[in-house]
Amino acid sequence: MRTKAREVAFQIVFASRFGEVEKGLKSVLYKKENLTKDDMEYCDKVLSLIEEHEDEFAKIIDERSVAFPESRLFPADKSILFVALAEILHMADIPRAVSLNEAANIASKYSSEKSASFVSGILSEVEKL
Repeated sequence: MRTKAREVAFQIVFASRFGEVEKGLKSVLYKKENLTKDDMEYCDKVLSLIEEHEDEFAKIIDERSVAFPESRLFPADKSILFVALAEILHMADIPRAVSLNEAANIASKYSSEKSASFVSGILSEVEKL
């Protein structure tokens, strides 16, 4: 399972919301969480996709979030959504249901129960793409 790898990707994206993330952070987190080579490749791919498609992901969130524009989201929720959108839109080998479920679980763990519902709602709308 990639649960640990998703959490590491989330943590790196979340940290980046507060400034430039040093490459050393990735190495520290990869080592701390004992990620496999496949998990590290997954994280690198997700982070690359987010960097490449950040504006697209922000627009998708804005179009589907009735209450809050992307710019006003909690940084944790935004980071979770970006990881999930990278998977859903650009990683066909990962079932959408898995991405949605994992995003809700990460939101429950790192944000709030309301955030889990919010993240699930946004991603359910993306499922219709």
